[in-house]
Amino acid sequence: MANTKQAKKRAAQNVRQKARNRAVKTRVRNVVRELRATAATDAAKAKEQHPATMSELDVAVRKGVLHRRTASRLKSRIAKTVNKAAR
Repeated sequence: MANTKQAKKRAAQNVRQKARNRAVKTRVRNVVRELRATAATDAAKAKEQHPATMSELDVAVRKGVLHRRTASRLKSRIAKTVNKAAR
């Protein structure tokens, strides 16, 4: 357990940051999963959801939850899936 005042503060911050990061990561995972499922069934709806999904990935990068290259890779794969569904 933390002994000093600073260590106690950092422990509390870590708990808050972990909760925030988990929420963002879960949201990204759900949005991506939803878009992929939609692309498999309804291409038009997937095209509508595409910008919102890209935005969620950008938010995760800004908050430091995802690395920018990880988000870029996901965006590329998602775009490929949506474009393939549109054909």
